Amino acid sequence: METREQYARCLVLAGGGFRFAYYLGVHAAAEDCGRRPDLLLGTCGGAIAAAVIAGLPDAPARLDWIASTPMHRFLRAIRPGVNAALPQVLGGAAWRWITGTAAPRVPDLFDDYLFELPEVLPLPQARLPAAPALAIVGGRLLFGPEDVGARRGSRTLFEEVVFGPQRVASLLAGHAAPAADPRWSSGAIAPHLQTDTTMPVDDAVRISVADMFYFPSHVSAGRRYTGGVIDLFPIELAQALAREVIMERKSPFNPWLALPALRAVLGLDGAARLQHVHAQQAAAWVDTRDVGRDLRAHGIGKRIDWRANRIGLDVPESHDAYVAQVRMQWDYGYRKGMAALEKTQQ
Repeated sequence: METREQYARCLVLAGGGFRFAYYLGVHAAAEDCGRRPDLLLGTCGGAIAAAVIAGLPDAPARLDWIASTPMHRFLRAIRPGVNAALPQVLGGAAWRWITGTAAPRVPDLFDDYLFELPEVLPLPQARLPAAPALAIVGGRLLFGPEDVGARRGSRTLFEEVVFGPQRVASLLAGHAAPAADPRWSSGAIAPHLQTDTTMPVDDAVRISVADMFYFPSHVSAGRRYTGGVIDLFPIELAQALAREVIMERKSPFNPWLALPALRAVLGLDGAARLQHVHAQQAAAWVDTRDVGRDLRAHGIGKRIDWRANRIGLDVPESHDAYVAQVRMQWDYGYRKGMAALEKTQQ
């Protein structure tokens, strides 16, 4: 029978967007401080970093994987969505900001997105015996394309799901879905947390990165899923899973784009959720609130392609330039991780 004993230490890899290489630096700092996590809880871009950490034996191999030619080609192959014309994208963002209504209608998570992901995400396939366990956060859709545009009313649209081994499922059995807490949720998310022990890691990562308006929902075994943004700061899950939690202190959501999107699709008050998370206890808080400033020139960003009437990704064309970008992200994460962990060891 699977143990219900908590893990010793959980590192939460919460988001990161296309700067996910900095999580490898944070993890390396934890190892160098003698606080190697035995559980990685990943959401969104952090799920990619978590899978790479769990699949490779040491920090240099993990950094090499993220900086590899296949990963660079994967990112270069991300293309604007066929329906992501600028007037539609900008108009939708403006509408969400102006209306300010919490999930008034069933959202289009099938055709309304900015980017197409290549079919294969280059992740390590090995699962090393001494590797940390993986828990990946995603959202399961409770509606289909035929429901898009209908008034939601009191309908539940999403379930928060954690993909992981049986031990994770046992520890989270009966747990409430943090995303559904009425202090920040309007009821679009089901109140009970779901777990899935059968989802392949590659699919779980693909699900977690498939955030609304960025990528289309992901289909696995006939079910549709959206990204880890449903619970971007899962501190309650980490606390239930491990005796010690290492987590980021994140910068506020963008009030013009991110907050309206969370409210319109998931019915979430992102600012209230983040404020609550930052008030919780953790063994170490890794302060990455300045990541947007420090890595502004060292991360993949969005750019407007006026000629193509699309929003694209600004991925370095040169592999050497990409490698330099990844190393800057890793160095940032290592520096921030060391600062937080050394402080808690004093």
